[in-house]
Amino acid sequence: MTDPITETEVEAEFAALDVDAPRVGIVMGSESDMPAMEAAGKELEQRGIMHEVRVMSAHRDPETVADYARNAQMRGLRVIIAGAGLSAALPGVVAAHTELPVIGVPLTSKRSIAGGLDALLSIAQMPPGVPVACVGVDSARNAAVLAARILQI
Repeated sequence: MTDPITETEVEAEFAALDVDAPRVGIVMGSESDMPAMEAAGKELEQRGIMHEVRVMSAHRDPETVADYARNAQMRGLRVIIAGAGLSAALPGVVAAHTELPVIGVPLTSKRSIAGGLDALLSIAQMPPGVPVACVGVDSARNAAVLAARILQI
């Protein structure tokens, strides 16, 4: 009789599988964020990294965000890039519901304060136990570069 397989062993087996699923999720709070966040998708494409793009609001539809984050790893994602402006809650909400690395992209808008400082501080000042990496304001491309480095590609 063989010993049962542990959860850690199963996770290691899944991590080693070569799948045709996106490795990076790009999420943003509004369609209006798309022009700024397209730079992340372009950078990932140039590097041959499969990704997916979703629009979901941490304020208007928090359950959708939570479900997305909770199921991301099971669907093959390894990193999530979350762009948000103003209160920039999306990266933190995503990070609260997943163990995956989350990279926050603070975005400017016509209502931004001090050129996006409001969003930058909202992303950078996360509570203990809910880490979010933070790139510069409107720096979606750098978020993709960081995601590629996390993936070691």
